[in-house]
Order: sequence, then structure tokens, then C-alpha cells
Amino acid sequence: MSLVKSDLIKELSDNYPNFLRKDLTKLVDIILYEVQESLRRGERVELRDIFTLDTRIQKEGMRRNPKTGEKVFVKEKKSILFKMSKKWANKINEKE
Repeated sequence: MSLVKSDLIKELSDNYPNFLRKDLTKLVDIILYEVQESLRRGERVELRDIFTLDTRIQKEGMRRNPKTGEKVFVKEKKSILFKMSKKWANKINEKE
């Protein structure tokens, strides 16, 4: 199941009826923007007992297209590493 921002805002507004939907929308936008900017600056993002996001730099070099076998040069780029906490993984995987 994927999570869409509008579904997240709907769930928050259902759970917290005292908050206005536009305020919750603004809050979610601010949080996502700050996470994005932190990753862009190369900083680590951590939500305690849930997950961490970290950037890794993939070195430039020659890669091979597995379909055609053609060699392609790839520039250096950043990728995001997602690591789930053990507590959260256990909670998700526990049997009901």
C-alpha cells in the first residue's frame, strides 16, 4: 500500500478534528520541505524509533546496460538510503 499526501492529511484530520485541514496541509508541506532540503544539503534525517534517511554519493563511472550490454558513462549522483528501526520493523511484522 502506498501513502499519498492527501490520504495522510485526511487521516490526520480524522484523528485530530480540532485542527483545520488547511493547517494540517501546511504542516505536512513544511515537514516534507524540510526533509527534502536537509537531504539536499547532505544531512541525515532521523525520526526516532521509526526510520532514518541518509544520502550516499554514487561515484561516476562506466556502467553496463543489462538489456543491451552497451556501456554507458554515468555521472556522480546522490541516492537516498532508508533504514527502518528495529522497533518499528518488529511492530510491522508482528503477527496478529
